[in-house]
Amino acid sequence: MTSHVSGFPAQEKRQQLASQMANVFFSESLFDAMPDIVFFVKDIDSRYLVVNHTLVRRCGVRDKDALIGRKAEELFPASLAASYAAQDTLVLSGKKEIHDQLELHLYPNRSPGWCLTQKIPLRDSHHRIIGMTGISRDLAMPDQRHPVYAKIAAAVRHLNQHYTHTIAMADLVKLTGLSVAQLERNFHKIFSLTPRQMMVKIRLDAASGMLAETSLSITDVAVACGYQDHSAFSRIFKATVGMTPSEYRDVMARA
Repeated sequence: MTSHVSGFPAQEKRQQLASQMANVFFSESLFDAMPDIVFFVKDIDSRYLVVNHTLVRRCGVRDKDALIGRKAEELFPASLAASYAAQDTLVLSGKKEIHDQLELHLYPNRSPGWCLTQKIPLRDSHHRIIGMTGISRDLAMPDQRHPVYAKIAAAVRHLNQHYTHTIAMADLVKLTGLSVAQLERNFHKIFSLTPRQMMVKIRLDAASGMLAETSLSITDVAVACGYQDHSAFSRIFKATVGMTPSEYRDVMARA
């Protein structure tokens, strides 16, 4: 059955509206009003075309003109820029879209903030990729009104208390009395994270603090945060933070 809106097929109505719009980037103004969301549009060469005020503030510049037409390597530390550019290349090549990527972002004052990032390609009428758009949304406070909040909160406390050890999903199932499917679904509803993402966040919160505040070796930090394999720790840290543990320590030392 064909969907209709006001007597017209929905697809036809959408195309008609698009042809009449004076500003295809109307969403820029909408995202300007959302201080917990970074929003951007980039061209095929990964240059910023559209940004919102949140990204401007977090880049530590005065206005949007300071970002428009520039690439990540012109705005961020080399290690971070390389990570962002690698993501952009995957999206712009059509090889991968980024969905709910847990990331630890460093703000201008070097304070860390956790985000969930989405990046997708933009295509023309011939389905050719002509750019990309993305958002990074700050992790929200947990929904404490949820009916099973107490059970999920107990699981999070368990992760916080035992993150130096291997924790199996079966341990959380036994603790909460929920099935695996119920556990994963309610975890995401309450914390916007999967149990695995929560474990990564807890461990890397601890690791980033140790890297910034102690002189422990990278190997010792890895072991203290539940990683028996130094390379696995460095790989997960770089994938999440955008730089290696050593690079992170150097950045924080210069703060």
